[in-house]
Amino acid sequence: MTTSEKIRPDTADSVPEEITSITMPITGMTCAACVIHVGNALNEVEGVSNAEVNLATERATVRLDPALVNPDVLMKAVEGAGYGAASEEITLAVVGLTDAASARSVSDSLNAVTGVVLAAVDLTTEQVSIEYFPATADLSALRAAVAGSDYSLGDVIDDGKSHPDEAARRLSRLKELRIKVVASLVAAVIMMLTMQYQTVSALEDLSPTGVNIFLLAIAVPIQFWAGKEFYSGAWGALKHRTSNMNTLIAIGTSVAFAYSVAATISRGTFESSTLFGGHSTGTYYDVAAAIIGLILLGRFLEARARGRTSDAIKKLVGLQARTALVARGDELIETPLDNVLEGDEIVVRPGERIAVDGRIISGSTSVDESMLTGESIPVEKSAEDDVYAGTVNGNGGIRFTATGVGRETLLSQIIKMVEDAQGSRAPIQRLADVITARFVPAVLLIAAGVFITWTLIGPSPIYVNALLATVAVLVIACPCALGLATPTAVMVGMGQGAENGILIRNAEALETAHKIQVVVLDKTGTLTEGRPRVASVKVLGISEDELFEFASAVEQPSEHPLASAVLEEASARGLQIPPASEFEAISGRGVRGTVNNVMVLAGTATFLENEGVPTAEIEADVTALTTNGETPLIIARDGVLLGVIGVADRVKAEAPEAIAELKSLGIEPVMLTGDNRRTAEAVALQIGIDNVVAEVLPGDKADVVSKFQAEGRRVAMVGDGINDAPALALADVGMAIGTGTDVAIETADITLMRGDVRDVAAAIDLSRSTMRTIKQNLFWAFFYNVALIPVAAGVLYPIWSDGTVPGVLQPILGHNGVLNPIAAAGAMALSSVTVVTNSLRLGRRPVRGGRPPRGGEPTIEPAAVTN
Repeated sequence: MTTSEKIRPDTADSVPEEITSITMPITGMTCAACVIHVGNALNEVEGVSNAEVNLATERATVRLDPALVNPDVLMKAVEGAGYGAASEEITLAVVGLTDAASARSVSDSLNAVTGVVLAAVDLTTEQVSIEYFPATADLSALRAAVAGSDYSLGDVIDDGKSHPDEAARRLSRLKELRIKVVASLVAAVIMMLTMQYQTVSALEDLSPTGVNIFLLAIAVPIQFWAGKEFYSGAWGALKHRTSNMNTLIAIGTSVAFAYSVAATISRGTFESSTLFGGHSTGTYYDVAAAIIGLILLGRFLEARARGRTSDAIKKLVGLQARTALVARGDELIETPLDNVLEGDEIVVRPGERIAVDGRIISGSTSVDESMLTGESIPVEKSAEDDVYAGTVNGNGGIRFTATGVGRETLLSQIIKMVEDAQGSRAPIQRLADVITARFVPAVLLIAAGVFITWTLIGPSPIYVNALLATVAVLVIACPCALGLATPTAVMVGMGQGAENGILIRNAEALETAHKIQVVVLDKTGTLTEGRPRVASVKVLGISEDELFEFASAVEQPSEHPLASAVLEEASARGLQIPPASEFEAISGRGVRGTVNNVMVLAGTATFLENEGVPTAEIEADVTALTTNGETPLIIARDGVLLGVIGVADRVKAEAPEAIAELKSLGIEPVMLTGDNRRTAEAVALQIGIDNVVAEVLPGDKADVVSKFQAEGRRVAMVGDGINDAPALALADVGMAIGTGTDVAIETADITLMRGDVRDVAAAIDLSRSTMRTIKQNLFWAFFYNVALIPVAAGVLYPIWSDGTVPGVLQPILGHNGVLNPIAAAGAMALSSVTVVTNSLRLGRRPVRGGRPPRGGEPTIEPAAVTN
């Protein structure tokens, strides 16, 4: 091997790995049948456990064992089915290469990355060319694969921008469709005018055969250039012994074209049908050309509308900076984001957008984090504070260390979550899938039956009428609308949620949320601010400072919110907290510990009574505290009561409105808390909640959810803490407050990024609106096919065979109640456009109450800032 040879991956040995997933852009899909064909092709690959294909996003998500299958095999499977799998390419410098062995090590490491199709290292140039799926693998993953060895990936040499990415492919597709539509429709108009040659003075001397030869010359490029995608799609399906919408259009237009060619060759011996808009030429070249033009017009309008369903993702991506000012030695270098590495020191000037996640080293500033939190008030930041990509620096300069780059930034994770959610399949889609799988074969059978029926009992010219009725049936049938009904609405609904700080994990959660009947809300951090503070103190024989010294000593090791309130008060009083030994926390009850050689207890009245400390002396005080919504923390030393501390967690200002909105949706709100019943009911009274479940131990929250589910009710759980995770997982829909713990957010089906509890009702209302839109789409898709296929078949002809069709219907049904194939093609083209347009209406609908984030701007809208 010479040093100029490219190192290819060695696939001889493979080590079993766990199941992973790859997201692939798919090109060439036009209808729901295409989705099924691509899915079947991928699912047939050995090592693939499941493949889900989405027509609206034009992507396939494949779960596979990387030890058995690589992306190249998946691409070939898709291409073999007659479609395309679009990958991207990138070229990077490789630092540390010395010989062929080192090059092979780098290529093997990169080829092991999920989503990499092929990585090839060139020793001569010390570069690596990588073909990959960017939705699955990104630069940070590629760099991480090589990190830790003697080599590393350097700067990006070629970012692949010279090659078409997904957005460029969409634009190219639109341009191609626009040209073909114009050519086809102009040709069809010319043909229609030419066919009236007897009334056009310039053509009146031509014979019918001469006119037909002229028409044939125009029709050939339209049939086989503009209509090429119908033939290639139909052929790809045929090779897999199946059919799709392309099959219907290819057969329909070919029949009309072939008949016209035969009529041309026969020199006028074929009769013309007056029922279907007959021509004096006896040919139907214009029908074939118009069908092709109208169907492509429908695809053009559909593609343009579908592009708008991803507006939310575009807005999110628009928040990303393009470059970062990186400190390299004594220099500050404006560096493309692709070349920023974890550990780099980044300098951010006033007014700039922060490029990557990081931790501040020096400087102080205020940062607008409204795109994450919805809070318009800038957050003060200084050394050791975290900053996030996409947020906007205020009027101070900072230097920070990059802790998350590429796919590891919080913004990138949000984008990935929204993309994955938009590409997921809602359970309601299964009905459409079942029908679609049988749709095209059923239409082919119906078309055959129509042809036979018209030849047996139809009027003269029998075969011409039978042929045109068959063409009308073939071109009017529309599986596209069925395939787009659910995914387009899901995409728009997910995007609408993301724009308003509501991140929905998948389509199943979006669908389930519309059925919710009960919402269980954890009190602390959800309905209250989650920062309890000391509100009152009652002492017995000692000073308040002494009481707080003992209380804070035993509470110091505790992680309970009440402990934080006590410690904060002790700190504010400037107290020295004595150490405690033999600390023990009894979950949901209290704590004990030894302070200055005596046992100190802090907790509920029940806890102290169980420990042998009578609490009757302060029972009236405890009752008064709980009536005011305060949680009593009773302190005892060596079996003697010292006093009681009242801790209150202020109710969030928006909580009463949130509960009122849930009730207006017909949903029962339930408050869940570990507080005693009197305290809990006092808080519930402020908020407007009637059903309170109090004195619940952290481990028993899931049991409360189970209780409601056992009654046959659909339950949503809303929480923010680690101990809420089991209940969030068990609920039909788990909702995490975005300001809560990572565990709660990772467990939840829906994350409310703004921390606004009113968004619980907004999420459910969004789900209901989305499901309403999906049902409308499915209804119109089904109704369209059920109603118009019989009309195209000619069921109205016996009624109006005498030419008495009402004038208002004659442009569509002629004089005798039969559907012209051109009108059928127009109706088919509009059906899928109607479904997509109806889905887009969902995006123009404001979230419940039309409430923007607290800053008054959509949560993910980019601000006007410098980079």
